[in-house]
Amino acid sequence: MTNLLNILLMTPQGTGGQQQGWYSFLPLLLIIVVFYFFFIRPQMKKSKDQKKFKEGLAKGQKIITIGGIHGRIVEIQDTTVTIEVENSVRLRMEKSAIAMDNTQTIEAK
Repeated sequence: MTNLLNILLMTPQGTGGQQQGWYSFLPLLLIIVVFYFFFIRPQMKKSKDQKKFKEGLAKGQKIITIGGIHGRIVEIQDTTVTIEVENSVRLRMEKSAIAMDNTQTIEAK
């Protein structure tokens, strides 16, 4: 790894100070690129997928909340949903409290 960095950071002999300035920014640019592809981009994708999931909620869909409550969506408003838990108990909660879809895990049993 250090050999690769040495090759990338080598400056041609006899050049002016302008090119040395460019090569001194190369490690910083590499760090920014690595951060973007390994940290920022996946987080943006995850956030986008979560937003798309919450916009696509439908009546009758089985869900799990962030707190671990399993239920079925009975009613959907702008920012809230009403879910039905066991024995016709209904809970109203924010859409942001819904963690994931539970349809696949129920059907697998």
